Amino acid sequence: MNILVLSDTHGNYPLAIKALDAVGNVDHIVHLGDGLEDAVIVEDISRLPTTKVLGNCDFSTTEVKDIFITLSGRNIFITHGHRFGVKAGLEELYQKASAGGASIVLFGHTHLPLIQTVNGMLFINPGCLSQNCKTTTCALLTITAGDATAKILPVA
Repeated sequence: MNILVLSDTHGNYPLAIKALDAVGNVDHIVHLGDGLEDAVIVEDISRLPTTKVLGNCDFSTTEVKDIFITLSGRNIFITHGHRFGVKAGLEELYQKASAGGASIVLFGHTHLPLIQTVNGMLFINPGCLSQNCKTTTCALLTITAGDATAKILPVA
């Protein structure tokens, strides 16, 4: 299963659509907030299942702030990250994800791409697709039988 992970589009939905085109075959999209309207547009255009969470710049009462979902047999914690102090480190995020039994964590907010494993838990921050970001990136999470890998991809 291939999962396109986007975050911090901040109104730049055309670049989010370019990210979709750049990664090719995708089964699911995750948008990590700060651009909820962009996520809806990408979902409508792609017609792919899309999981969305609210970022600190999103204002909606219908979407969730964070969620645990299972994709391809893997429990994934999805959040924007601001509620867990990700700019100061991953400890709070790790504790929340661990308590929920997640093996993969998807988060944004810092605008900095990251792939890191902590005590067997895979953390992925796709970076930023905002026009204000110096480097615009997304992430591709691939889950196969018993394995999960990720890569950061530039989007221009």
